[in-house]
Amino acid sequence: MAGLSTLILLLCAAKDVMPSSSHWKPTWPSYRVPVILPQSTLNLEKPQFDAEARLEVVSPCGPACHKSSPLPTYEEVKNYLSYETLYANGSLTETEVGIYILSNSGDGSQGKSRTKRQIYGYDSRFSIFGKDFLLNYPFSTSVKLSTGCTGTLVAEKHVLTAAHCIHDGKSYVKGAQKLRVGFLKPKLKDGSKGANITNSAMPEKMKFQWIRVKRTHVPKGWIKGNANDIGMDYDYALLELKKPHKRKFMKIGVSPPARHLPGGRIHFSGYDNDRPGNLVYRFCDVKDETYDLLYQQCDAQPGASGSGVYVRMWKRQNHKWERKIIGIFSGHQWVDMNGTPQDFNVAVRITPLKYAQICYWIKGNYLDCREG
Repeated sequence: MAGLSTLILLLCAAKDVMPSSSHWKPTWPSYRVPVILPQSTLNLEKPQFDAEARLEVVSPCGPACHKSSPLPTYEEVKNYLSYETLYANGSLTETEVGIYILSNSGDGSQGKSRTKRQIYGYDSRFSIFGKDFLLNYPFSTSVKLSTGCTGTLVAEKHVLTAAHCIHDGKSYVKGAQKLRVGFLKPKLKDGSKGANITNSAMPEKMKFQWIRVKRTHVPKGWIKGNANDIGMDYDYALLELKKPHKRKFMKIGVSPPARHLPGGRIHFSGYDNDRPGNLVYRFCDVKDETYDLLYQQCDAQPGASGSGVYVRMWKRQNHKWERKIIGIFSGHQWVDMNGTPQDFNVAVRITPLKYAQICYWIKGNYLDCREG
């Protein structure tokens, strides 16, 4: 059985190749991504759907706590990356996975919630108004979940969000079985459904059009009893819609180190609760990071959790600028910094292992997930 040294090899196998310091463009690194494949699947009892949806997550473990924690063993990582799948009819399965490293030629925990606002000094958020912005990329990739969170379109039928929007760590939340995803659409003055629209039928307001979710994947690393005390590392979930959404989506990518991000800055848009009906955009600097988390003080409110955190960098292979989702906004966390409580907003980084898992959920073929 592989031991700790094997795990270290796994974590380091996705070694990035960065451009030289003389290269003026912030460039997407090239990663060798591990392979995560299902090994076995078993049926579980139908969940009760009795948990309350919580739009804020709190953890007492800060950057120093995470950095001092021992590396998980290979078997523990396999357990964390195994996952539950919830179907629209209420059935539930559990899938165990295997983790593999292929060469280039290979083919083969949660505390009591605080009520402090997640705003740091001057509120630097921007509400996005007008269909010309809301219906255009990248803002059009942000969607609203019927449980109150935000999600991001990452494929033709897939939405990436936070696990706590679906599961509280012990049970699936109320509404998870009939989960829906909302897309902002123009609301026309004359009640037209959009066919043969004339210039007189100008959009007046925006409304949500909802699509049902077919199935949901949640990593076991988030589910209490399987993870260690630092379960926030796995606060992500993938939703598969019942039909394609027909919008441009944003691809996922492996999160580069914070020092390689353009300006050390991240961006995300979400449906903050204090601005109902508005899509809210923000950007800010990353203050600290661990292997699995980005700590920042982007202004945010409950409802924005689940938003896709993205950056725009140069894609050398395609010779163009490209935005990618590199993390999932988890929410507000109180951190003990040298005995003094300090609040951060935290995003879960898409590591090489998480990329391999999420990409497989989307593609269903590891050969399409070899480079992050």
